Amino acid sequence: MEMTFRWFGSEWDSVQLSQIRQIPGVTGVITTLYGAAPGDPWSREEIRALREEVEAAGLHISGIESVNVHDSIKAGSPDRDQYIEHYIATLRNLGEEGVRLVCYNFMPVFDWTRTELARPRPDGSTVLAYSQKAVDAMDPSAMFRSIEGDVNGFVLPGWEPERMGRIRELFRLYQGVDGEKLLENLRYFLEAILPVCRKYDIYMAIHPDDPAWSVFGLPRIVTSLPGLQRILTMVDDPHNGVTFCSGSYGTNPENDLPGMIRALKGRIHFAHVRNLRHNFPGDFEEAAHLSSDGSFDMYEIMKALYDTGFSGPIRPDHGRMIWGERAMPGYGLYDRALGAAYLNGLWEAIAKSSGRGPSLQA
Repeated sequence: MEMTFRWFGSEWDSVQLSQIRQIPGVTGVITTLYGAAPGDPWSREEIRALREEVEAAGLHISGIESVNVHDSIKAGSPDRDQYIEHYIATLRNLGEEGVRLVCYNFMPVFDWTRTELARPRPDGSTVLAYSQKAVDAMDPSAMFRSIEGDVNGFVLPGWEPERMGRIRELFRLYQGVDGEKLLENLRYFLEAILPVCRKYDIYMAIHPDDPAWSVFGLPRIVTSLPGLQRILTMVDDPHNGVTFCSGSYGTNPENDLPGMIRALKGRIHFAHVRNLRHNFPGDFEEAAHLSSDGSFDMYEIMKALYDTGFSGPIRPDHGRMIWGERAMPGYGLYDRALGAAYLNGLWEAIAKSSGRGPSLQA
């Protein structure tokens, strides 16, 4: 595997490439053209400039997260083919620049949902948190207003103010789109883009829905192992794969995370490994990556990845805000750097106990 770090770009991120370069064991970044609107094609020149900036810092681009899928594609609107052509053009340009991994999601309206961005924890840190009770009492159009005071001056991925200003319009777009229709729209999208993925050997890695259940009545199709297996078999191509996000699947305590990893052997192209703590049904909060700080056995998650021969990028995910840092909620430097070091330590211990060596990319 390769340990990586998410980076939103010098214009958007408080974390600098020079700082990422100093995290032991981190050799690549997962990045994006963060200012690009969903549906806009990415030019090769923009991609090349991003790649050269990363490489000048002694790192490389391990993957893109995300090339966002336009809502017309997800909803199956009459103009979806136009946006699919834009997506194909972006993939072609990424392939020409040597990018071989794209993480994306197929969630209607909200890319992820939290009701708090700075819930205090007993150790003095703050974390992202979710309360189903709060969601049930809230109108969707009020979701952004409920958290905008905690964004620390940053633009959150999937929660751009201009997008949130169109919430009612977006909900109307998805009227009549149930889980089966959304799944069919995903199949249509994948079948259209896979020829260019094969040509450039680009692996598409779908991100799970977060949380792993319907929010505000919107359909969700990437929540559990049976749903994932259906997606992988309906377009059965190795380039159609999975981002295994322990935190997103783990929002549902019934999901057996190590068991899912083993069942998806060979189709996991990218992994987000993070912890969270379940307080009671429908209420959870992010935690430090350490097993004892949350509800997951991080050793067993990493061991399942190791045992199945996972060789792709891993990144620590949502971190606590600690040590007075002011950053994009969930994406500060300090706690994610601790997470990367911890995950690397688990991997080394697992590898050495197996007698096969650490298998870390240098």
